[in-house]
Amino acid sequence: MTTRSRSGISKPNPPFNLHTTTSPQPVSPLPKSHNYALSDPNWHSAMTDEYRALMDNHTWELVPRPPDAHVIRCMWIYRHKFHANGTLARYKARLVINGKCQQVGVDYDETFSPVVKPTTIRTVLSLAVSRSWPIHQLDVKNAFLHGDLKETVYMFQPPGFVDSQNPKYVCRLRKSLYGLKQAPRAWYHRFATYIQKCGFKSTNSDTSLFVFQHGTQLAYLLLYVDDIILTASDNATLRHFIDLLSKEFAMSDLGPLHHFLGIQVQHRNGGLFLSQEQYVHDILNRANMNNCKPCATPVDTNSKLSATTGNPLHDASLYRSLAGALQYLTFTRPDIAYAVQQVCLFMHAPREPHFNFLKRILRYLKGTSNHGLQISPSKSTNLTAYSDADWGGCPDSRRSTSGYCVFLGDNLVSWSSKRQPTISRSSAEAEYKGVANATAETTWLRNLLLELHLPLRQATIIYCDNISAVYLTQNPVQHQRTKHVEIDIHFIREKVRLGCLRVLHVPADYQYADIFTKGLPRQLFTRFRSSLSIRPATDSTAGEY
Repeated sequence: MTTRSRSGISKPNPPFNLHTTTSPQPVSPLPKSHNYALSDPNWHSAMTDEYRALMDNHTWELVPRPPDAHVIRCMWIYRHKFHANGTLARYKARLVINGKCQQVGVDYDETFSPVVKPTTIRTVLSLAVSRSWPIHQLDVKNAFLHGDLKETVYMFQPPGFVDSQNPKYVCRLRKSLYGLKQAPRAWYHRFATYIQKCGFKSTNSDTSLFVFQHGTQLAYLLLYVDDIILTASDNATLRHFIDLLSKEFAMSDLGPLHHFLGIQVQHRNGGLFLSQEQYVHDILNRANMNNCKPCATPVDTNSKLSATTGNPLHDASLYRSLAGALQYLTFTRPDIAYAVQQVCLFMHAPREPHFNFLKRILRYLKGTSNHGLQISPSKSTNLTAYSDADWGGCPDSRRSTSGYCVFLGDNLVSWSSKRQPTISRSSAEAEYKGVANATAETTWLRNLLLELHLPLRQATIIYCDNISAVYLTQNPVQHQRTKHVEIDIHFIREKVRLGCLRVLHVPADYQYADIFTKGLPRQLFTRFRSSLSIRPATDSTAGEY
């Protein structure tokens, strides 16, 4: 899940405050005003450090206020920064401009800024682990302050730091500032321009993935706002680019990848274990379900949610907050993807059965909070996908739910659980549409691997448990039943003819994508979960537990 902050930045922050995390260290409360913050030495020091960084970066210049100029106010935002284990790391004060007051065409134009896709992150990590490459994480200090502004923007002087000699002057911004609508775009443009001068190239598959190749030297750089993951074929190449970036930006080398985007990374058995255990505890704490009774599966086998059953919730804010938080948890927990997809369908008007459904997910997470996604070294680089569909599963619209999962070698890199936009007249049609979704994803992944200088020589295999759908991918059979199907769905046949794709039948007992379309019995769910490389942190083997 991505949330949009005051700065307009798309970053996967939880949709609720995590400052309630229990810490053994004494924590000063969040100040309600800058006057209170200035009286507290911890917050005053944080504000002073932020203001000094702004001055050193020449973020603005003080000028007399032009007549009829549109001047924007600014404010201080305070937060506690915690370590991965929940202990207090530092006090953080940030000067944020009130971007809500900006006027389009006056002080901003374009605002879009790309961020790296989760599938791209998992794919790069899988390749790096399989090749035994070093993986480092970098953090850019005050990233948005590095972006150059093209527009003319005026801002009032920061509260608590007004120039005594020119108190009526205003700040004309030279660099971008947190809160500006164009700040993410300005930062991305500045970083992308510099990294391409260093020899990297932005990929067409994901513009936030940069690739460097010179002879046998290879390096991949992933950019998610101010968080950077850098991996290279050797330590010398890795250190070279870290030094180049450090000279251009105020940057910290945080060492081997261990914690990024709220995800904890453990190095074990030559691979990586991605988990969000602390985040799960935060969600349970927010829902007041720390002491709830765990359950074995996130979904009951007979559970089908309806938009009209049950009484509406009086206050839907908690439901929406928890549902949004669970969306981000699916980054490392594909085992709850179907359940989260179901509760998110009713965020506009949730009812009591929907909230009970959501609480069952939390009970399941209570018993599996230490589970995560294992990425292991793999000798194979072939793409294998599983596609499935639950025909007419929605009790209201009778639309089907399709799901797929894609493996790069032995590692799971992509998955989806989604309700189909149109009604299918047969199970074969629903399955065929699901295969089309999996085909689109694998086609994109093949292009991504090509840009990573790893072209695939073999066809991608997609497993489907519906024989009729398998026949449809190869021949225009059953024309009377499928002539109403959209023409764009039939691009599967073109991929099959070109030799890029093969669709094969698989028995239902080995259809791993079944976990993304419906609730499963406990034993089958546990077996499929293990096949998706979802394991507890205490598991030391690469096999089933």
